[in-house]
Amino acid sequence: MPEAEAALRTLAHNVRAARTRAGLSLDELGRRAKVSKGALVGLEKAQGNPNFATLIRLADTLGVSVSALLEGPAEGRVRVVSADAVMPLWAGKRGSQARLMLTTSGAAPVEIWRWVLEPDEEYPSHPHQAGVVETVSVTAGRMTLTVDGTEHPVEAGQTATFDGDAPHTYRGAGTETCHLIMTVHIPLAPGSTS
Repeated sequence: MPEAEAALRTLAHNVRAARTRAGLSLDELGRRAKVSKGALVGLEKAQGNPNFATLIRLADTLGVSVSALLEGPAEGRVRVVSADAVMPLWAGKRGSQARLMLTTSGAAPVEIWRWVLEPDEEYPSHPHQAGVVETVSVTAGRMTLTVDGTEHPVEAGQTATFDGDAPHTYRGAGTETCHLIMTVHIPLAPGSTS
């Protein structure tokens, strides 16, 4: 598992660097992100296996994108990413998946995700930091987007956007697999001017 070990080392380095830039101790990061100090110590030593929800909480608390925690240095001006080259960050019991394809660079990055939702399978997401905006574009099938307790059907060819600082859930609807592209717009990093 050399790829998994390398990915964990990259994650450890990026979390430690982001925490240092933010001027946070392990205790303070743990308190704000609701992650135990022991888990953070292990993570920064490239040990353990953090789940998707933990990565989101850490990224939100540190004011960075999830991929900023996962990616190594940029390899060039143009990046082309194939879905089969990216491991899912979430997999449901019925075959649903979420893959973080890439994140744009700059002070206000955008994450690009590919999701597959099987009928009646759902992923509940905790609220993100204020200023995060999500957009979902369904390319095949149907889904139900629930934001702050209100359900919104979204079908192939439709796009929905919402403020990500409310509880939200993605659920496959109908009888066919739902495919969607999700973008997560991260607010300007503290101290950024553009």
